[in-house]
Amino acid sequence: MSDTSPPRRGRGRPPKTARAPEGTRGMLVRAGVELLTEKGFSSTRVDDVLNATGISKGSFYACFDSKQAFGRILIESYASHFNARIDRCLGDGTLPPLRRLLNFVHDARDGMQRHAFRRGCLIGNLGHEVDILPESFNVLLCAILNGWERRVTDCLLEVYGTTPDHGQKQLCAQLARYFWIGWEGAVLRARVEHGPAALDLFATFFFAQAATLLGVASPDPGGTIPPVSPEPPARVKTDPAAG
Repeated sequence: MSDTSPPRRGRGRPPKTARAPEGTRGMLVRAGVELLTEKGFSSTRVDDVLNATGISKGSFYACFDSKQAFGRILIESYASHFNARIDRCLGDGTLPPLRRLLNFVHDARDGMQRHAFRRGCLIGNLGHEVDILPESFNVLLCAILNGWERRVTDCLLEVYGTTPDHGQKQLCAQLARYFWIGWEGAVLRARVEHGPAALDLFATFFFAQAATLLGVASPDPGGTIPPVSPEPPARVKTDPAAG
C-alpha cells in the first residue's frame, strides 16, 4: 500500500509562493510606475520597489539588468498605457476634434483626482530630472512627447477635412505643441496645490483660444474659471546712494 500522505515540511520558514516570471515582472513595473509618478526616478530606489511588492532583490535583477534598464521599461510601459488613453479619446470620430481633446483633459483630470493629485505625469516628472538622467532617457522622452504632439495635431487637422493646406498644418502643429507645454505645467501646479484649479484654468483659456484660431465653436470646458488671488506687488528697495 503506497503512502499518499503529503511530505513533511522541515523546520524553518514556509516556502514562498512561486511566481511566474511574467507575474513578477508585471508587479515590479506597476509598482515602479506608481512610485515614479509620485517621486521621480532619482528619488526612487530599487529597495522602494521591492518594499512595495515584497519581491526579493535577486528576483528584481533576474528581470532587469540594472535600475537604468528598469527605468527605460517603466517609461515605455507608461507611454504605452497613456497612448491608449489618448487614442481612446481622440479617436472618437463622432465628436468634433476640440471636444475629443477636452474629453482627454477630463479623463486625465479624473485620474489625478482619484489619487488626490499626488501623482502626476511620469514623462513630465522625468523632464525635471533631465540633467541627471542618462542621455538615452532624454532621447526616449523627446520621442514620446513628439508622439503625443502628432496625435493632437492629427486630431485638430480633422477640422479642415481631408486636404488641409500648409498653413493649417502648421497652425495645428503649433496648437498641439502649445497644448502639451501648457498641460504639463498645469499638471505640475495641480500636484503642488493638491487640487484641479490649474487644470481647469488651463483648459478654459486653451480651448477658447484654439477655437478662435481654428474658426470653430469652443467646447464648454465645464465649471468656472478658478479665481486667482493677485499677489501684492513686491516692495522695491531703493538705494539711498542713488538719490
